Amino acid sequence: MLRYEVLEHTADLMIRAYGSTLEECYANMCYGMFDQTVALDGVRSLHRFRVEVDGVDDEDALYSLLSELLYLECTEGMVLCEFSVTIDGTHISCDAKGEALDWDRMEVRGEIKAVTFHDMEIDTGKPEVTVLFDVRSPHAPYVLARKHTS
Repeated sequence: MLRYEVLEHTADLMIRAYGSTLEECYANMCYGMFDQTVALDGVRSLHRFRVEVDGVDDEDALYSLLSELLYLECTEGMVLCEFSVTIDGTHISCDAKGEALDWDRMEVRGEIKAVTFHDMEIDTGKPEVTVLFDVRSPHAPYVLARKHTS
């Protein structure tokens, strides 16, 4: 089964994620978001993270989950590659694994600035989810932290 696909969009990044359950769709959306910033093949599952979020509705909860994971990438330089999601109403728990961004070893593909509510769709029947991400221009410098050692 296809985990996710990138849909055509004029300026930003739109991802549609699939799965046999809504939880699997959310996990595949997390995977797709990170895979569009760093090629995940070769990223190791060295560190574990648990993210728990609540929302006022399903869309708000998904937005909060993706935003929290993006925060880990932007502030801690963590690239996550494995996700297990549990949904209980508008509460989401996500166990994720990954490692620190290694600029010398990993293929950095782009940078997501933010998750958006625009065109977000959660189809519980199929199930599938669609999210639009605000991306940094390919000509702008990367904000992802580069950790230097002396």
